Amino acid sequence: MSKLKLAYILSLRNAAADKAGQHIEYKGEKQYMMSPLEHLVTSLNETPLGDAYSLETVIYDDDEGSIKDQEKLKDYGFCRQPGKPWILPQELFVKGGHIDDLFCSIPSTYRRLPSDSPDRLPSKSTFEKSLLEKLVAVEADVVVLDGLLVILDELIRPQSPFYRKIVNIHPGITRPDTPYQRRGATATLDALYGAQGKKVINWQTMETESAPAINKTGASLHFVDSGIDSGEVIYDLLETHIEPDDSIIELRWRNFNKSLFPTLHEGLEALKTISQLPNHTGSIEWR
Repeated sequence: MSKLKLAYILSLRNAAADKAGQHIEYKGEKQYMMSPLEHLVTSLNETPLGDAYSLETVIYDDDEGSIKDQEKLKDYGFCRQPGKPWILPQELFVKGGHIDDLFCSIPSTYRRLPSDSPDRLPSKSTFEKSLLEKLVAVEADVVVLDGLLVILDELIRPQSPFYRKIVNIHPGITRPDTPYQRRGATATLDALYGAQGKKVINWQTMETESAPAINKTGASLHFVDSGIDSGEVIYDLLETHIEPDDSIIELRWRNFNKSLFPTLHEGLEALKTISQLPNHTGSIEWR
């Protein structure tokens, strides 16, 4: 049986915010911050997951011409550079080749434009068409989004060849029928406030109101739809305890290791068993 071809799409600026590839301060000690991509590559190399999937490309959308992206990646750069940290270790190989050889830049330059600019939508469409061309070129069967800080519109439409082939690994529970739900880019910070018995009601002013304290969080692998982390859940885990004195980076590290990494692994295991994956439109069998 031939392997399913994986394409991986991320924003380097999100990995940089996580201090991926570096040792972080964790409860008075040092811990290595492994990225989800590094975990995936390790799994493909060392577990039976590599018998089912092959990683074909790693696409990043960061824009070297954007001052904001330059600032967010000032410590990392837009590729591996001597003397700078990088999100992956130097010795990481996959498919017999160096992981860096799979990296492909498709910058989301439309983000430079004001949200009300008449040119923004056509520019975003051009960006998605470039993604489509790359995904078609590598014959991707499954597309994994990890911290992609843009919203896809055209690629997830029913008429797209990648409809229900795009999944997202998210550091929070996304299903709607639980008090543990944490969607969106602020999922980890939201969980930290939740453990303190607070709910943020305005993310611009950080105004909060009292809420029942919730001291656990988790991760979800879900299909990508037109909403924000609202797609059908493939696999999720609620295995991360939140400690009262956690910093955001400490909680990120623990949640990656306790919930997100196993969710990514087990979610891909579950995904490979769906019959007729390229044309699948039915419901996932939940655990």
